[in-house]
Parts: sequence; structure tokens; C-alpha cells
Amino acid sequence: MRSDTKDYRALFLEDVPMIDTRAPVEFAKGAFPNSINLPLMTDEERARVGTCYKQYGQDAAITLGHKLVSGEVKESRIQAWMDFARANPDGYLYCFRGGLRSKICQQWLAQAGCDYPRIAGGYKAMRRFLIDELERISQQADFIILAGRTGSAKTELLKKIANSVDLEEVARHRGSAFGRRVGGQPSQINFENALAIQMIRCEHARPGEPIALEDEGGYIGSTTIPEPMRYAMAKAPLIIVEAELEARVEHSFANYILDNLGDWQARLGEEGGFERFASELRDSLSRLRRRLGGERFSEVSAMLEQAVEVHSGGDSSLHREWIRVLLRDYYDPMYDYQLSRKAERVVFRGSAEEVLGFLESSRG
Repeated sequence: MRSDTKDYRALFLEDVPMIDTRAPVEFAKGAFPNSINLPLMTDEERARVGTCYKQYGQDAAITLGHKLVSGEVKESRIQAWMDFARANPDGYLYCFRGGLRSKICQQWLAQAGCDYPRIAGGYKAMRRFLIDELERISQQADFIILAGRTGSAKTELLKKIANSVDLEEVARHRGSAFGRRVGGQPSQINFENALAIQMIRCEHARPGEPIALEDEGGYIGSTTIPEPMRYAMAKAPLIIVEAELEARVEHSFANYILDNLGDWQARLGEEGGFERFASELRDSLSRLRRRLGGERFSEVSAMLEQAVEVHSGGDSSLHREWIRVLLRDYYDPMYDYQLSRKAERVVFRGSAEEVLGFLESSRG
């Protein structure tokens, strides 16, 4: 039998499959990318056992727990763990603190003929490990920040850099008012957990090499970049990716129109997907109403409505018009102002190809 483990680094570096035996409500608040929730108790069962514990103590709570999870209910849960263990013989199981719940699961599995190891310290210890590691890496690692006007394809460039982390992909958001994606964003805890794992992998794969990130504000959609990383990013050297307006219009059109529509139609069908896509565009633009001002908002809104109407007949080309106006008259001035406040950090500027060449020569 494999031993229980507390080598959290290896668990995350090696993508080890994990059974999370906590209740669904706990799992929803925060979990790890390679874990699956196969709980010992449902939310209702856990709540009843918790109330019993407060009123009558641990022994009574354990007795109630065994009563609630017995017979066919118990057998079905053991079977689910068994199926996972057979499919993932290199995996582990855990509960919140690596205590009673995971011990019970491990014992029941053993009685069914399956020896499966636990993670010492459970979710709480692994979460603490990731928080501490993200803070340590933020303080010790060197970072390079890719900046540039909206639509300059920074994310695509980032993917060509070996030692990089795509913050927007981790956050499941494209980073602007129009950046919401189908399926929504992870919880803040899940974002932080996934981000820490990515940073650990970068450090492990290329120790000592700067980690490239895209320039972001404090928020990516509804998720917040943890303070230690925000602080590190605010001090890091900047590389400006430059692109002409029309190239940025085309890039934004592909991302926010073609890709978003395709994602929604894959989820909701052709008609329902188009309706939701159009609704998302309107909602996104409405979030810029105050910053655009009444006159400019009305102008862009009318252009968007016309583009949506024509698009419903099969021609998407008019979306380029309102995108161009937003980039030129809203996003570009905002970017130029923000860059003026950190111009002393700029170490290079150029096209995507020139940036890649600069980074390559810097490593050599």
C-alpha cells in the first residue's frame, strides 16, 4: 500500500488525481483543479451531524453520521470511491483537515479491498501551502509584464513565451468590460489556488528564469489578483506590444464577436446562443455608460444595435465599426494615460515579433 502523503508540491506538480470527501458546499467554496468531489456526507447530512456535535458531543455526532450514511447509501458512496481509485491508482483522498472524514473513507475502502492513501492535513494544509508559495514566489521571482493597447494580441503572444502564466485564462475572463466568457468565472479561492499552482510549475520548470505575465489591473472580471502578486507586478519591467488600430479591431472582432458567439451557440443552440450573445454585448456596453458619457454612449449603442440587427441576418461585419470607435476614443486614451504613469518601467516596445526577439536575446 502507498503511504499517506504531505508532499503537497509533488501533488500539484504531477497533477495527481484527488478525491475531495468534503460536503458539496465546502467544495464549491474552494477546491483544487485536479480534484473531484465524492463526499462522505451531503450538505444536509453534514449540517445535522454538526448540530448534533454542538449539542451532544463527538461520540453522538459520529453515531449519527454512521446512521445517516449506512446501507445502500454507504455502499453507493464506497462504490464511487472504488471506481475513482481503480481509474486513478496513483491518486489520494482528503477531507478538510485530514482527520475523521478521510479516515472513515479510507477505512471503508480498505474493508472493500482497496487500500487508498490520504493527504495529511487535508484541504486546509494544501490551501495554506498554496497561499504561502504564491507569496514566496511573488517576492522572490523576477517578472516581465507584457503591456499594450486593447486588441494588441498580448494573450496570444504570451502563449508563445515558454515561462509564462495567462492570468486571464486562469480567471476565465478576457479582461475588459466585454471579457465575460461562457461558463462564468471560478470562485476567488479557486482562482488563487489555480494561479499558485501555475506559478509553482513555472518556477519548477525554469528555475531562475523571469515569468512573463500580461499587464492587468487589480481585478480580472470578478476575481482579484492576490496582493503579493499585484505588488510584484507593479514593480516589474514593462514590454509594450505595439499594433496598428485596424489589426487591433480585427483581433477584438475575432475574440469578442466571432469567438463569443461561437461559444454561446455551442452552449444554447444557434438561435438561443445568438440572443444571449447580443444580450451580453448590450450588458457589457452598459457598464461603460458613465465613463463614455451620455452622448458617446448613445452613439456607440446605436452602432451596436445596428450591427446586431444586420448580424442576425448573417453579416457580422458592422461590429467592426463600434469596436473601432471604442478602441480609438475610449480604450486608447485610457491606456495612454495609464502608461504615462509607469513609463519609467518600460524596457522595450515593438511588434509581437520584435518582442519575441527581444525576449530571446535577453535569455541568451
